[in-house]
Amino acid sequence: MTEISSPEKNTLLLHDFLPYRLAVLAKIVGISLSKIYRERFGITNQQWRVIFALARQADCSASHIVHHAALDKVQVSRAVAGLIEKKLLERSADNIDRRNSILNLTIEGWKVYDQIAPEAIAFEARLKDSLDEREAALLDTLLSKLTDKATEL
Repeated sequence: MTEISSPEKNTLLLHDFLPYRLAVLAKIVGISLSKIYRERFGITNQQWRVIFALARQADCSASHIVHHAALDKVQVSRAVAGLIEKKLLERSADNIDRRNSILNLTIEGWKVYDQIAPEAIAFEARLKDSLDEREAALLDTLLSKLTDKATEL
């Protein structure tokens, strides 16, 4: 005979479950931030992350972007294709490893980045307005700890 566990013992309260709360926060922040680049530039969440990754380091491969933009290969591939179509990104052959392509922002891509970056920074500042300096520093520390721990799991 199987033992039936008590609902009180094993009930997962989703609204208190940390992974759920982090996912909800990420989604809400992503939707709010995406209004900046979607409405003005017609680019997706994945596309802006590729742009920001390329602004951080030029002449990189799609696999580098996968790692630094926290996107999977399919998301990066679609974002890159869309950005090439919009003439915001260019792809060239990698002379060292022909299996790879080298990606870079075009002049137009840099113009878009130069307009979005200050707005993204201002968005972050508005988001952090609800925290005092100590809380903001603590949040940064806690996010780093949780990221490190989640990477280990």
